Amino acid sequence: METSELLKKVRHIEIKTRGLSNQIFAGEYHSTFKGKGMTFSEVREYQYGDPIRNVDWNVTARFNHPYVKVFEEERELTVVLLVDISGSRNFGTHQQYKQELMTEISAVLAFSAIKNNDKIGVILFSDKVEKFIPPQKGRKHILRIIQELLNFEPQSKQTNIAAALEYLTNAIKKRSIGFILSDFIDTKFNDALTIANRKHDMVALRVFDQREASLPSMGLVKMVDAETGSFKWVDTSSKHVRDEYQKWWNNHTQNLEQTFKRSGVDFTSVATGEDYVRPLIYLFKHRGA
Repeated sequence: METSELLKKVRHIEIKTRGLSNQIFAGEYHSTFKGKGMTFSEVREYQYGDPIRNVDWNVTARFNHPYVKVFEEERELTVVLLVDISGSRNFGTHQQYKQELMTEISAVLAFSAIKNNDKIGVILFSDKVEKFIPPQKGRKHILRIIQELLNFEPQSKQTNIAAALEYLTNAIKKRSIGFILSDFIDTKFNDALTIANRKHDMVALRVFDQREASLPSMGLVKMVDAETGSFKWVDTSSKHVRDEYQKWWNNHTQNLEQTFKRSGVDFTSVATGEDYVRPLIYLFKHRGA
């Protein structure tokens, strides 16, 4: 992508997603993702109703009058986006590729994070970790993230979600919020997701295209696997073929939902070409309830 075109796209995404973050998501984000604990703020005179456990006995003895310690929530968090950049991201039939949708959602989350003074980092993965952007704050940092999401070319086109989760578990030492954005067309990441969610607070955002959910009748169609390059001819006019594909998709979706529930991970699904605001806000409200 040419530099001028890239900068124009980055700017367009910034304007759209920063506005959404400021107007819609910031409050939901703040109430959903709590600070990591309570930190000491000050000492003040005891007031009726203050918990006895908060009495500062040293100060009380010094002034011969009860004083209590005041604590406040330690708001600063670390947020890490795990973004699937395998070959299947370059698919979309509603004037939007999955890559573009994942980029927009990532930008909204990133702007929401820095608005709350949180750090934001990114793990770009295929069947391996392709790039790690350490957590930082600031608008320039987010613009760099958006640019990488739009323009980064992975070495591999295949997918290994477990590898990205294991990297997160090992590389990020302090407890963080982990958003994993993927179409989740992968298997055998159950254990890695469970382990990652024990150390961090994981959230799964499944991005898909409606044409992946059902197969239309279009006659004989050449289907290409975006990750392996292999292809086959499929007779989509056959009702049996369409029914079998639908059965596979439904089973895959059900298995994913069971995986997330067993791992204790909150999740939602967003389709290309559809408004992603509603499912994200619903997810935030559900977590904050």
